[in-house]
Amino acid sequence: MSLRSLAVAASAALVLSAGLSACATAPSPSQYRAPQPAKAVDASLLYSGRWLEIGRLPMRLTDGCVAGTTTYTLTGPANLTLRDTCQDKTPTGREKAIGARATILDPGTNARFRARYFGGLVTWEFWILDHADDYGWFISADPTFDRLWIYARTVPSQAELARLVERVRQLGYDPARLEFPAPLPN
Repeated sequence: MSLRSLAVAASAALVLSAGLSACATAPSPSQYRAPQPAKAVDASLLYSGRWLEIGRLPMRLTDGCVAGTTTYTLTGPANLTLRDTCQDKTPTGREKAIGARATILDPGTNARFRARYFGGLVTWEFWILDHADDYGWFISADPTFDRLWIYARTVPSQAELARLVERVRQLGYDPARLEFPAPLPN
């Protein structure tokens, strides 16, 4: 094995290890503290295409991440794939990416899914707490009340962002804790 191959393998192992330590497995229902999803989700509208990460609660996994996106692909009635990306430190920085396969946990309502990363070694449960009627934005969280994200199809105006932050407050989260990494341009 060449020195370059060894360095690449060591780097990949470090990224995998950091990712595994930063992610948690799906919580048990006794740990659920987040509010219930406000309404049903049309899976074909929400779980399709690219979403821009507009805001989030801080977490070690996303330190230094800006211009975040999640791309969803519905692969069956209750299955989807997702690819999360961000740029390191600046919108033109090195791309970081992670993919997952997911299963919708509440078919028909479609507001909860469990994503399996690294072939199922790490799982996370996500709830769509609220979304725009026209599917222009959504607010996602984990059920433990520890993580929250605001996504939109396009970068919102300041007035739209203020309404989204207010909705986060109404859901019981502290908007002062939100961070707003530089988004990708529209």
